[in-house]
Amino acid sequence: MEKYLRQLISIEFEDKKEIFSGFLIDWTEDWILLKNNPFDFIIDGYTILKNVNVKSIIQDKDHEFTEKVIKLKGLKTSAEEIIPLKDLSSIIHFLAKKYEIFQIEKKSDKAVYLGKLIELNEKELVIDFLGTEGEFEGEMSFKLNKIRVIEFDTDYINSLKLIVNEGKKKQ
Repeated sequence: MEKYLRQLISIEFEDKKEIFSGFLIDWTEDWILLKNNPFDFIIDGYTILKNVNVKSIIQDKDHEFTEKVIKLKGLKTSAEEIIPLKDLSSIIHFLAKKYEIFQIEKKSDKAVYLGKLIELNEKELVIDFLGTEGEFEGEMSFKLNKIRVIEFDTDYINSLKLIVNEGKKKQ
């Protein structure tokens, strides 16, 4: 992984259809942190991937070209600060404090779940689920070992946070 640090890569998993692309910022034995490159020459938030069942890391001519364009555009391809990748608890507590709202995905990529932290213990994560209209819709719990992807600071999440904050001002 060291050779890919601060470079644009795509990561393919044996058990997930989705391919994740971004600039490698950091990694541990258990987690990979990418500055997210969802498509074209766009940078949008961060993705933390569980470092399990990695099939391949791709870096080809297309990646080199996209990386060059992104850097020429002056887009920031690193993290503002150190994000603790020690364990899931450290990650979630950091995100809850710094970003408040984050998104998680399980092994199946059929759905993603946005929310803010309610509780985290040794077995499960409980969030206040944030619906697509920017309203909190109640508790959802997830077994920790099922969480595979965590995203934060994306345009979508930040847009919903604006709606949430506007709602707080009206109360």
